[in-house]
Amino acid sequence: MANATIRPAEAEHFGRLAADWWNPAGSSAMLHRLNPVRLGFIRAAIDRHWSGDSRALRPLAGKRALDVGCGAGLLCEPLARLGAEVTGVDAAEENIAAARTHAAGSGLAIDYRHGEIGEIGLAGYDLVTAMEVIEHVADKPAFLAALAGALAPGGLMVLSCPNRTLSSRALLVEGAERLGAIPRGTHHWADFVTPEELRELLADAGLTMGEPQGIAWSPAKGLHLSDNLALNYIVTAVRP
Repeated sequence: MANATIRPAEAEHFGRLAADWWNPAGSSAMLHRLNPVRLGFIRAAIDRHWSGDSRALRPLAGKRALDVGCGAGLLCEPLARLGAEVTGVDAAEENIAAARTHAAGSGLAIDYRHGEIGEIGLAGYDLVTAMEVIEHVADKPAFLAALAGALAPGGLMVLSCPNRTLSSRALLVEGAERLGAIPRGTHHWADFVTPEELRELLADAGLTMGEPQGIAWSPAKGLHLSDNLALNYIVTAVRP
């Protein structure tokens, strides 16, 4: 399964952004705006899945979380603050180095690893996340099988992905990249996955997908959770 999911060109592209990843006004500015939206969905999903108290500060206390395609740790660090024992995996060594440095400066003990997800030997995670990653991998079934293999019985998975629609092509590829809001070469529209396709891929991996929620944009609200799936969506998956 060597390099079954990693595309070297994709890893190199994101690795070049590593030094600027934590700059909210830099090349990853869009991720900084997107992260609170993702976290809002993830927190609500955690509370529903484990029947938790929405007011609790550390709902993941005693649980293990895995973020795949973690970049420099924008999601790993909030998950650690929610109480989880966190592992982050990324295809770019530069990202892992930046993630370790930032976590150390923040006083957070996060286990960061570089490599092919199916070969690292990860298992037993209560929460598995992969945000905007599946559209970048070489073999989507192998990638989801590896994620499913890392999920503990009774665990929760959360995935997000741009939808392959005319709207996403116009706004994410032709618009945001051409205007400099997202680094050029970040997106390849043909690799975007529709919710229907993701549902089938997850079913093949032995998982049942929940109802997706859109991540939309408007001048008034900016990025926000929505019923509109045309641009981007986020969803849960569990073992039936």
